[in-house]
Amino acid sequence: MRVRTAFALVAVPALLLATSACSGKSGSASGSGTAGGSDVTLTYWASNQGTSLDNDKEVLTPVLDAFTQQTGIKVKLEVIGWHDLQTRIQTAVTSGQGPDVVNIGNTWAVSLQATKAFLPLDASAMKTIGGSDKFVKTALDTGGAAGTDPTSVPLYGLAYGMYYNKAMFAAAGLQPPTTWEDMVADAKKLTDPSKGQYGMALAAGSYTENNHFAFIDAAQNGADLFDSSGKPTFTSDGVVNGIVRYLDLMQTDKVVNPSNAQYDNGTKAVADFATGKVAMILNQNNADATIKKNGMTSDKYGVVAFPAPKDAKSQVASHVAGINISVFKNTKHKDQALQFLKYMTSADVQGQLDKPFSALPVLKDAKAVFTDNAQEAATFTDIYNKRAKPLPLVPAEDQYESTVGKAMNAMFASIATGGTVSAADVKAALQTAQDQVAASVG
Repeated sequence: MRVRTAFALVAVPALLLATSACSGKSGSASGSGTAGGSDVTLTYWASNQGTSLDNDKEVLTPVLDAFTQQTGIKVKLEVIGWHDLQTRIQTAVTSGQGPDVVNIGNTWAVSLQATKAFLPLDASAMKTIGGSDKFVKTALDTGGAAGTDPTSVPLYGLAYGMYYNKAMFAAAGLQPPTTWEDMVADAKKLTDPSKGQYGMALAAGSYTENNHFAFIDAAQNGADLFDSSGKPTFTSDGVVNGIVRYLDLMQTDKVVNPSNAQYDNGTKAVADFATGKVAMILNQNNADATIKKNGMTSDKYGVVAFPAPKDAKSQVASHVAGINISVFKNTKHKDQALQFLKYMTSADVQGQLDKPFSALPVLKDAKAVFTDNAQEAATFTDIYNKRAKPLPLVPAEDQYESTVGKAMNAMFASIATGGTVSAADVKAALQTAQDQVAASVG
C-alpha cells in the first residue's frame, strides 16, 4: 500500500490568519477603561495545562481571585483545550470579537504577530510588566520576530525529555540510553506484543507532536525548515531523513504499537507509560500531572534528554516549548491587561502555577518546582536552557505545523494499517506541503 495520494489529501493549507488588525471591539470585555479596577472585567482565555479543563479552573480561580482582591480588576476565565485554541484565536483575530488576554502556544507567536491583532510590548509596556530582563532569554526570544517588539511574553516553560520506567529497565539489565541507536536497541528488548508491552509510545496521531519531532530530528541532522528569507526548505535530506527515522520507530523497528496512530494527544501515550504498558515516552515535562493522575510516583521513572544519533550534527533535544501570554490590541482595558500580565509573570504567581501545571521556570534565577524528583528537575532545566532550539521564528511557522504535522499523521495511519512509507513518499508529501507554504509566503 502506497501513501502518496493520502498525503496529498491531508496536506491542506492551514487556516490563514488575517493580515490586518482587529477592527471591532473586544466583545467580552466590560466596564470602563479607567485605570481603577472596580468597574473593569478582563476576559482571559487560558490554555489547558492541567489534567482537565476543570482542573485548570480549580488551579487558576484562586490565583485570579487574589488578583481581583489586590487590584479590583475582575477576570472572566475560560479554559480552552488545545484542539480548539488556535481556531478560536484565529476566529477572534478575523472577527474582532475576542478576549482581552489570551494564552498562546509560543510557536504561534510570530504568525500571530503578523496579523497585527496583538499589542506590541514596547519598552514602555515591558517596563510596566516588570522588564524584559526578568525572563529567561531563550523563552523571551519566542515572543516575536527578531528585531521587533514582541507581542507575547513567556508564561510557562516546557521541554521534551525521554521518560523511562526504572523497574522495566532494571529488570532487563539496561541503562538509560544516550544515543538514538541505544534507545532503539533498548526499546526492542522491552517490546513483547504478546504481552501487550512495547518499548515506546508516541502520540502518532497528533499533528502537533509530529511536527515537533520533525523539527527536532531535522535539527539533529543539521537541517533547517526555512531559509534565511523565510522560504520553506521541507524537502532537504536532513528533514526527510529525520522524519523517516521517527516513522521507523513504528514501521521498521516495531517498538511502537500501531494503535498509537490513533493517539491524537500526548496524554494517551503518557497513560500507557504510567500504567506499565510501555517502557519509554517522549514528552514534555507537563506529562508529570498525567503520570501522577494514573498512579505512578516520581521515584518510579527517570528522565534523560531525547537522544540524538551517534553521527548527529547537533545535540538539540527539544524545541523551546511553552506557553506565552498576549494582549489583544483592541482591548478597551490596556492598562489593566498589562497589570494582569505583570501579575501572571511575577515570581510569586509563577511559583504557585509551575508545580500544578508542571512548568519550567521562565524567570531568571527561579528554580524548577514542578517535581520533587531532583534528577528530573535538573535534566529538564538543562534541556530547556542549553539544548533547546526555537521553532522557526517566521510568520509561516503555523502553516508548517499544519501541513507537515497532518501529513505525518497520514503516514503513521498508513503504517498502522500495513502500508509502507518510503523516503520517496516522505519527500513527495513534504514537497506538497512546501509548495503550499511557499505559495503563501510569496
